Amino acid sequence: MPVPWEALIPFGLLTVMFGVTGTGFNMVRRGANDGKPPRYGLDEWDEMLMERDRRLTGSLRGQKSDTKPPENFATSSTWYAKNQH
Repeated sequence: MPVPWEALIPFGLLTVMFGVTGTGFNMVRRGANDGKPPRYGLDEWDEMLMERDRRLTGSLRGQKSDTKPPENFATSSTWYAKNQH
């Protein structure tokens, strides 16, 4: 007659492996978002602000507390680039 706890070893292995892969996936996603949780349900306004933040700070999730923008920010807009033919 088999011992009932024999099934606990594979169950423990599976639980640990799913936990390791889930934690690793979470760390990779947060690493891609500058350590912040991923964004869901983005609309055009959010995308425009993310693009603005990228031009200001070099990162989609970055923000600055400095009130003065960089010098190249005045001419780095997509509107300016499209309309200067």
